[in-house]
Amino acid sequence: MTESTTTIGLIAGGRQFPILVAEGVKARGNRLIVAGFTGHTNMDVAPLADVWKELKLGKLGKLIEYFKDNGVDRVIMAGTINKPNIMDIRFLDMRAIKLVFSKKDKGDSAILGTLAREFEKEGMPVVPAHEYLPELLTPEGVLTRREPDEREWEDLRFSWKIAKELGRMDVGQCVVVREGIVAAVEALEGTDDTIRRGCKLGGDSCVVVKVFKPGQQEQVDLPSFGLDTIKAMAEGKASCLGIEAGKSLFFDRDTTLAFADKVGISIVGLSSDHFDS
Repeated sequence: MTESTTTIGLIAGGRQFPILVAEGVKARGNRLIVAGFTGHTNMDVAPLADVWKELKLGKLGKLIEYFKDNGVDRVIMAGTINKPNIMDIRFLDMRAIKLVFSKKDKGDSAILGTLAREFEKEGMPVVPAHEYLPELLTPEGVLTRREPDEREWEDLRFSWKIAKELGRMDVGQCVVVREGIVAAVEALEGTDDTIRRGCKLGGDSCVVVKVFKPGQQEQVDLPSFGLDTIKAMAEGKASCLGIEAGKSLFFDRDTTLAFADKVGISIVGLSSDHFDS
């Protein structure tokens, strides 16, 4: 089937990402089938769909049936979903229960990877959202007017190693550090709340680093940030953000960089090659 006639099934969560994905898919002439979830999905995505259906969270069997009935060729996951609700057995059908509780590892990457394989079994491979939005990928290098100072570079190097090791254990993507001391590690609360907690414990001038987990599947979950993240840093008086280049999504780039420059926060697109050099 050609790209112009591909039918995309979008699993839409919250915030702006599903809207951007839907626009990108439609701009390339594709047919768009969207599944939304009560209390989780940004409902502004509905008018962009060729076919729209609102489902209850955790009804995996109905979701797969809906996509198959509408001839979906490829699946994209985009937007935030409340993970504690996903893990609540009251929300799950039998197919979802078997999927989640058959795995000893309940980390984000493990669960999302298993979910992707369920769609693949049904002939609907999960593909990276950034195939349709390559402009959202974070570039490498210092992105703000202010470069990190020597102390911030040391914390960036240290935080990169810590975040990668935690990622190997599928713990989280984000750490908050100040002068070589870890103030916070991301858990279920998400990046912005991790930043607030870390800044409260670490004090002024914390460094925040967010990375792509080793072994993470880029088609189901990339690190992301935007204006809300930088605002959370400004509230906590954090001074520098390192985000993995090429494997993270940067939303509202112009607005976010302008705000970061205004408040003096440095943003750097990081990579292992960047440190090696």
